[in-house]
Amino acid sequence: MTHRAVSEWGELPVSAKGCTKGFSIKEAEALVAAARDHPLGGEKGAGILSDHRHYLKAKQMVGVISAPGCSLEILPKVDPEAPAEDAPTVRRQLVSLLDLALDLGIGEGGVLAMAHQAESLLEILIRLFADRLLAETRRGLPRQYIECDEDLPVLRGRLDVARQFTIHAVRPDRLACRYDLLSSDIPLMQVMAASVVFLRGQARAPTTQRLLDELRYAFADVSLLPVSALPWHKVQIDRTSRRWESLFRLARLLVRREWQSTRHQTHAHDGITLLFPMEKLFEDAVAALLRRALAGASWARGIEVVAQGGARKCLGDWNDDAVAEGKHFATFPDIQLKRGREVLAIIDTKWKRLATNPLDAKRGVSQSDVYQMMAYARLYHCERLMLLYPDVPGSEPNQAHRYGVHGGPEMLALGRVDLSAPADFAAQSLRETAKQLLAGCQVPLRRII
Repeated sequence: MTHRAVSEWGELPVSAKGCTKGFSIKEAEALVAAARDHPLGGEKGAGILSDHRHYLKAKQMVGVISAPGCSLEILPKVDPEAPAEDAPTVRRQLVSLLDLALDLGIGEGGVLAMAHQAESLLEILIRLFADRLLAETRRGLPRQYIECDEDLPVLRGRLDVARQFTIHAVRPDRLACRYDLLSSDIPLMQVMAASVVFLRGQARAPTTQRLLDELRYAFADVSLLPVSALPWHKVQIDRTSRRWESLFRLARLLVRREWQSTRHQTHAHDGITLLFPMEKLFEDAVAALLRRALAGASWARGIEVVAQGGARKCLGDWNDDAVAEGKHFATFPDIQLKRGREVLAIIDTKWKRLATNPLDAKRGVSQSDVYQMMAYARLYHCERLMLLYPDVPGSEPNQAHRYGVHGGPEMLALGRVDLSAPADFAAQSLRETAKQLLAGCQVPLRRII
């Protein structure tokens, strides 16, 4: 099994016999075929990988793509021109982003050491799943009452009269019993048992394999179903199983086919493909962290963080006697800060490096991004706008740069957030950024300054 790692926009050589840093022609063709079949692949798989005959080039997608006999891990990288970063550090940052964006409940503990020991993102996630699942099973498996129908020599529960006097009319030695049984063989545990078996075939580290073997015995009384037949939609998370909720999300991420599905489930291998558009992952992580940041601020009471909302449309039919109603070209701002129906601010996240040269008046901001923000200001009647970029090593201190809009009260700020820092520190930074952005807003805020 050939496994390679590359950064976004990075290149991997392809040769007839393969090499220590790349793939053979056969392996490269298998990966391109897998990218072509994946829903995120776009035309000819170019959204994930582009085939340049002598090398493969990764696009702005992160995660792992698997093909028969090989797999490729794509790690995030903000600046394609910057030197390559330490892979374990980048993997830890990627796990943190996934945790924030998908609410996996992983937390900071243990990820750092694991990132330096594991050889891939998948190995980290599988080990985290195994560790947490083992801890929960030692506290006991959740159980529910299951209705059972069984023919017994003595009565148990209540008698199924209809069945007794039809099927067993001439069998007085058999009683059609219907009773409730308190059991752990429930949909949630069936998902966990199948996940353990499936991930056992994916784990490479001996320590992780031993953990999964131990877990298999813990689920010995739970029905083992194939992954394709798991009752995902029947899983119920209630107060008795609340502590399993984040584990269920992690199992769904690793096992459920909606995350790794291809258009044609006919591949002869069972490898895991987990791919995420980096721009969307960054946006979701910022939105989740911003909710956490504003939840603890008294001045932000009543402010709601809305991701990918709005849907206001730009253009409609012209009417000489009335204001046009938008019917075409819907807009979906990345993040809105709202109080009631009022849009206080709009934040658009950009997964690219913000130029830090003080002599560059435009700061590297693209013209299309500015046009987009001006359209948001007009459509949503919003005066506070921000383009938010990831912070990168070597940048100047994080201080939002502000632009005024010609002839109007709108302000467009440029901000950065360091999501590689501990979550509490990043949340505090975002809280201050939001406070500065909303200062002076015409909609009254409680104790904003």
